[in-house]
Amino acid sequence: MSAEAGEQVPIYDLVGVGFGPSNLALAIALAEHNANAAEPVTAHFLERQPRFGWHRGMLIDTATMQVSFLKDLVTMRNPTSEFTFVNYLHSAGRLVDFINHKNLFPLRVEFHDYFEWAAAKVDDVVSYGVEVVDVQPVHDGEEIAFLDVRTSDGTMLRARNLVMGTGLRPQLPEGITTGPRVWHNNELLRRIPTMKDPRRFVIIGAGQSAAEVAALLHDEFPRAEICAVFARYGYSPADDSSFANRIFDPEAVDQFYRAGEPVKDRLMRYHGSTNYSAVDVDLIDELYRRVYREKVLGTQRLRLFNVSRPVQVVDTGSTVTAAVESLTTGDRTVLDADAVIYATGYLPADPTPLLGDLSKQCARDEEGRLKVERDYRITTESVIRGGIYLQGGTEHTHGITSSLLSNTAVRVGEILTSIVDRRASLMPRYAVSVS
Repeated sequence: MSAEAGEQVPIYDLVGVGFGPSNLALAIALAEHNANAAEPVTAHFLERQPRFGWHRGMLIDTATMQVSFLKDLVTMRNPTSEFTFVNYLHSAGRLVDFINHKNLFPLRVEFHDYFEWAAAKVDDVVSYGVEVVDVQPVHDGEEIAFLDVRTSDGTMLRARNLVMGTGLRPQLPEGITTGPRVWHNNELLRRIPTMKDPRRFVIIGAGQSAAEVAALLHDEFPRAEICAVFARYGYSPADDSSFANRIFDPEAVDQFYRAGEPVKDRLMRYHGSTNYSAVDVDLIDELYRRVYREKVLGTQRLRLFNVSRPVQVVDTGSTVTAAVESLTTGDRTVLDADAVIYATGYLPADPTPLLGDLSKQCARDEEGRLKVERDYRITTESVIRGGIYLQGGTEHTHGITSSLLSNTAVRVGEILTSIVDRRASLMPRYAVSVS
């Protein structure tokens, strides 16, 4: 795909930046569309990882998904698809076993295997181990007709549309940097084998990941003390009740998008507990059982520093010292640990640095956030013919499902429909010769 001097640069209807679950779902939607389309949509995806991977550092053997298996890559868009989780189970010879399990929520490692199974079926439209370095406009007079996507290996692809699926980035408190003894939980499974007879871990965070890390380390290191630090009185249960789950319905995206900013803010406050800083109640109960059992036995290894915050974390070279302050009394406890793990969530990756000067032609609201159309297309100046679509980073416009699996299948269908419809209306303008 490298463009030598005088060589024709390949032109695609869309180029996808990143190949996580969202753009994988889009690649599947494209494959299904093209199977019956008179004019197929041409596409290629670029992924910097050497192979498909989704939060590999937290693929704990016992962890389960927090979303129904029916909200897989395709079912909400096309339940008859060959790419459903049910078809994956059939292919793996586990369909009957899964049915007998009577569970909507598969193991996370199993769902990851499903993703890999699906990704292998569309690997002809993906280049792995390739990082996008910038995007340059291709002009036709005063208009920008195409976008040239350049990669670290010298590859260049010419796109009519971009779909940015750049994923999430670990969120750390200001001033904290990771190192051999200070991690974000996304490094957990890579770091655990490096620990030799640890005495103490400190885990900071109150959400599902923090609770899973505490449980895993408590199991893996039976002689180590596990100290969980969070500002709440205890882990709060995730609200997965039937009515609250309507915030994840496809129709809820329309309602949220049309709502005014005060209503959007209120909805996010009302229903943040469906996803943020919330823990499955079964895991909460299990951790409480462990704390109580240890109190009975008089050997407390799982210590909960609730209503507390870390005020200082210092890597001394051989250990890391965490000062934990009570929010109610101000008393401080200094913990000398082998590692401090921040389970403090993720933030959407900002796609605009890759766009270079093009980012100046992307509209923003009063708070500096990107303006996004209902079809997930960034609002741009009219000189840009094509669309720059976002898979993630649209929570402020489209609601809580922006970076979640819940609405992925429906979202990619809407993006594909937008690209197809806009291609039909713009096709006469694409029939130009540009260099």
